[in-house]
Amino acid sequence: MSRQFDLICVGRAAVDLYGDQIGGRLEDMQSFSKYLGGSPANTAVGVARLGLKPAMLTRVGDEHNGRFVREALAAEGVDVGHVKTDPKRLTALVFLGIQDRETFPLVFYRDNCADMGISAEDFDADFIASATGLLISGTHLSQPQTYKACRLAMALAKARGTRVVLDIDYRPVLWGLTSPGMGEQRFVPSSEVSAHLQTVIPECDLVVGTEEEIHIAGGSTDTLAALRRLRELTKAVLVVKRGPMGCVVFDGAIPADIELGHKGPGFPVEVFNVLGAGDAFMAGFLRGWLRDEPLAECCTWANACGAIVVSRHGCAPAMASWEELQDFVRNGSPTRRLREDARLEHLHRATTRTRRWDELVVLAFDHRSQLEEMAARHGAGSGRISQFKRLIAEGARRGAGKRTGVGVILDGRFGEEVLPSVTGKGWWVARPVELPGSRPLAFEAGPGLALEMRTWPAEHVAKCLVSYHPRDDAALRAVQLDSLALLQQASTATGHEFLVEVIPPREMQRDPTTLVTAMEQIYAAGIYPDWWKLPPCDGDEEWRSIASVIHERDRHCRGVLVLGLEASEQELERSFRIAAPHAICRGFAVGRSIFADAAALWFAGAATDEQVIDDISQRYARLITRWDEARAGVAEAAQSIF
Repeated sequence: MSRQFDLICVGRAAVDLYGDQIGGRLEDMQSFSKYLGGSPANTAVGVARLGLKPAMLTRVGDEHNGRFVREALAAEGVDVGHVKTDPKRLTALVFLGIQDRETFPLVFYRDNCADMGISAEDFDADFIASATGLLISGTHLSQPQTYKACRLAMALAKARGTRVVLDIDYRPVLWGLTSPGMGEQRFVPSSEVSAHLQTVIPECDLVVGTEEEIHIAGGSTDTLAALRRLRELTKAVLVVKRGPMGCVVFDGAIPADIELGHKGPGFPVEVFNVLGAGDAFMAGFLRGWLRDEPLAECCTWANACGAIVVSRHGCAPAMASWEELQDFVRNGSPTRRLREDARLEHLHRATTRTRRWDELVVLAFDHRSQLEEMAARHGAGSGRISQFKRLIAEGARRGAGKRTGVGVILDGRFGEEVLPSVTGKGWWVARPVELPGSRPLAFEAGPGLALEMRTWPAEHVAKCLVSYHPRDDAALRAVQLDSLALLQQASTATGHEFLVEVIPPREMQRDPTTLVTAMEQIYAAGIYPDWWKLPPCDGDEEWRSIASVIHERDRHCRGVLVLGLEASEQELERSFRIAAPHAICRGFAVGRSIFADAAALWFAGAATDEQVIDDISQRYARLITRWDEARAGVAEAAQSIF
């Protein structure tokens, strides 16, 4: 039977605030990284990244954090059609830290939170029947209203052939068994909780928990005794998570020795952060179990997913992609500290991007030194440059109209007031980091590049122009490559994509191999840009060579944007027609070709603000049309062949 979803995840959906400082108390944290959180939400992201189709059944608050949770889930490919907005409750928060290899403090802010407002009115039988599996989290069995809603969902699932999965997910603090400040405590025995959990066990097809969670569900601190009690209640597959030892699975009678179950060995990695590992384990196991893969395969994927996540900061963002998982299972890693495996980390970063751009038409006006010189000639100060950039931005809005894939490249020095107006609007936004005119490459923020980028919105892309020629002397190349490596480190550390713009110096000869050789040298230095921005190519052969080196070195690269170099519209049209047949070229990023004439007139006092906006909007709109026509011509030519 074909179903719309592989899995419906019910329950916690929150904001995780992870302390950035490692090795200290939560009291001493000075800054936090914000992630999507909540066990079922983490698992939803995990299974989505592994190629399944999940839906989330929960509630969020009618506020900024609620919108963040909804948008984060949707960006990962999780269906949010049954994520309701609760008008009276706030989205839950969790503060988390990494103190040492045994201590992971966390504080839940879940008093009357939105996801605990789930009720029967939030779903119906058809929705539950639309999925192969229904995942229930133990936390939502702890309160009468959510318990009732979960029991109804389970009954509907059983009636329509949807498999019921229970993640015991035992948090004593959320059952009122510890003080609010003891969120990290994983086990408190309670006969009441055990009896309560056992009311739902008979309805389950799969039950997953750590040994401590099996103890609470089975009502005994003897693992085998607890498993036997659960087996009395259900024929479900029982999975015991054992940390670095992997897991053991029981699909029939419980044997005399736990080691006689179906064992899935763990992966030898250094534990950096245990938080979220169980959710990753669940995602990996379900990737196999929901598709009826052998239990050995399910265990391998589950243990590998858990191993990957325990080595990283955060829960949801650390979840493995399907390609990453397969690579890790197949090839392993040369280090137990997976977060230091550059190849695996790049694969993770490249395969878990959430923003998708098939094509971009970008107006670049990050120019600083050129506009400073122009303003100086006319006796104008930096305030006039900022004002002019506001005019360009308005011209971009009008010229783009309702087209998708619109982008800008804009600096924070003169465009500081403009950047907020183009952020969060669905546009692609990049910001320059290079010190204008520097060769060797230097950064405007100096050695504090990463600190500067931490102040940026997450969607902003770091754009770096490097004046680079493959025949530069070795010492110069080494300095430039070291700087690009620092850019990559800063981008990775702050969660931003980065673009490398390569322009060979004008005084050095360029031939059809220059750009390709430069790219090969950059890749050989271990630098993998998310985007490239390159001068126009003279013919198909050069584009094919560029595509070949990108495919060989980093097939997850976003692609290439062709720049303008102050070319005329006729010259740009020609370069577009050469680039359009090559899929690796994702569009253009053109600046002075669009605004240079208007700038000269405006700074000279020969054009009004409205005239500038109108001129820029028309030029930008014409370039978009030229690009679209070039792409359409390729499609028409392809159709005519067949």
